Amino acid sequence: MILDKETARKTAELLLQIKAIKLDAQQGFQWASGWNSPIYCDNRIILSYPPIRNFVRENMAKQIEELYGKADVIAGVATGAIGIGMLVAEYLSLPFVYVRPEAKSHGRKNQIEGKIEEGQTVVVIEDLISTGKSSLNAVNALKEANVTIKGMLAIFSYGFDTAVENFKNAGVELHTLSNYEYLLEVAQKTNYINQAEAELLQSWRKDPANWKK
Repeated sequence: MILDKETARKTAELLLQIKAIKLDAQQGFQWASGWNSPIYCDNRIILSYPPIRNFVRENMAKQIEELYGKADVIAGVATGAIGIGMLVAEYLSLPFVYVRPEAKSHGRKNQIEGKIEEGQTVVVIEDLISTGKSSLNAVNALKEANVTIKGMLAIFSYGFDTAVENFKNAGVELHTLSNYEYLLEVAQKTNYINQAEAELLQSWRKDPANWKK
């Protein structure tokens, strides 16, 4: 869900500006999920642009306060959201932890890195939502630590129906700075994509699991 439309448009504009969004309608990209896609989003590149990472940090922090109030801890989903999550936690003067996809097989065998205590309230930071499975895996690890999840805030979401259903079933409130609809709106307005590409992206969005199979 989008909280602020102008922030959504501006975030999409910035992602396109730094080429965090890449488009290849011919060959496409293969995601970790196995899906093929004409579009790829790498929000980690935000960290290399101070003015843009500051914009994202400040708007995420403000939306956290507006949506979820005061939390005890900010948690980033490894690895993509570690950097931005830590920046948000710093801005809010809150403790920070990050959650691995699975527990380490050596050492202390942690899945959650950092100090967290039972009963604390947590807001989870994510960089990108596709199906939502990896994000919710992190949420489950936090729940096993007996903390309360106030919600999740991500930079960008493709808005797939399967992700909406996954978050609904998990009982986790999700908001994002921007999403696919705002991305396409801004991309067309700025001539980043032409009409044919826009139609392709709209078509892919309807059935992403079977594109280029």
